[in-house]
Amino acid sequence: MKIKNIRDFKKGYQPRTYVVKDDKDDFITYSHSTLARWRNYFSHLLNVHGVKDVREMAIHTAEPLVPEPTASEFEMVIEKLKSNTSPDIDQIPAELIKVEGRTIRYEIHKLIISIWN
Repeated sequence: MKIKNIRDFKKGYQPRTYVVKDDKDDFITYSHSTLARWRNYFSHLLNVHGVKDVREMAIHTAEPLVPEPTASEFEMVIEKLKSNTSPDIDQIPAELIKVEGRTIRYEIHKLIISIWN
């Protein structure tokens, strides 16, 4: 028997009601009305009306936006890469990135900035 079923068995039957408030702050308990209310709520929340380009929209996040990594930060991270380790999923050894020079570092940094944005 599952833990939930054991708890229900000990406590006895306790009906649950799922209550949601509508636009007028009245309570809704009927299941179809509740689903319609949630559908309406998320439709207004997620669908942006009157914005032609997503970039025009204001971005609201719970965390502050982190600026893209600069070339100097990228160079610092590359210098800190450990040598003589097995390559990651990209199969590029750290030694190759460290030794190849500015061209490959520039291209990797450009790729990271593209992904970042």
